[in-house]
Amino acid sequence: RGLAALPGRQDEFRAGIEQALSYATALACSQVHVMAGLMPEGAERGALLDCYRENLDWAARQARSAGVTVLIEPINTRDIPGYFLNRQDEAHQVVQAVNAPNLKVQMDLYHCQIVEGDIAVKLQRDMAGIGHIQIAGVPDRHEPDLGELNYPYLFERIDALGYTGWIGCEYRPKAGTSAGLG
Repeated sequence: RGLAALPGRQDEFRAGIEQALSYATALACSQVHVMAGLMPEGAERGALLDCYRENLDWAARQARSAGVTVLIEPINTRDIPGYFLNRQDEAHQVVQAVNAPNLKVQMDLYHCQIVEGDIAVKLQRDMAGIGHIQIAGVPDRHEPDLGELNYPYLFERIDALGYTGWIGCEYRPKAGTSAGLG
């Protein structure tokens, strides 16, 4: 679930980033998702936040020379209990604190809806700091045409806000991959 926010594991984190950047360079991949990790039992959130920002600053500096953008993603606590980063506002505060031009937020609309809702407003508020968008059906994480989100409306909003990147579909097919792609 990641190492970026885990004090005492910085060497392991750095080795992982170096390997990821090597792969990204070989594959001409312009973005790398860096996962924060699970909060250790009894850990002080402030210490984890300090470690997270320091590790992201280091990773962004390494990635910049490779032409890679580092992405961080808030993930809901239902799918990954104890995950360190859960909210869009927290993610954007981290990005602003690190202040690296190649550090952005990966906004997964599925995770955002479960934790916070009000997605159209968050897209409007945060678009400048969003580097990648992902979708899935809510609440069961099936195909994005199932569930409570009105994706045609949200896609119109995303287009109107000027987003030009990819929108990834990260979901669990309800009846298998081939059927789900239909």
